[in-house]
Amino acid sequence: MDMRERIQQAMQTLHPVHAEVHDESHMHSRGQQTHYKAVIVSECFHGLTPVRRHQTVYAALGDLMPQFHALALHTYTPDEWE
Repeated sequence: MDMRERIQQAMQTLHPVHAEVHDESHMHSRGQQTHYKAVIVSECFHGLTPVRRHQTVYAALGDLMPQFHALALHTYTPDEWE
């Protein structure tokens, strides 16, 4: 399983109604999986500030966090996603 798939799998603990992870490493490094972008839509973000939303995702990723360099997060509630 590559890092993109591992990130996708770890985000499932947030019970997303939509989740996608894109490997953007090709724009930053040569041959290494280091940069990702994630779009996550989950009810668990309701009432949270953007910082708390990101912290929630970081907690879900746990031990994966030190294994890549960058993760751009786009977090939404289902209402915001519509």
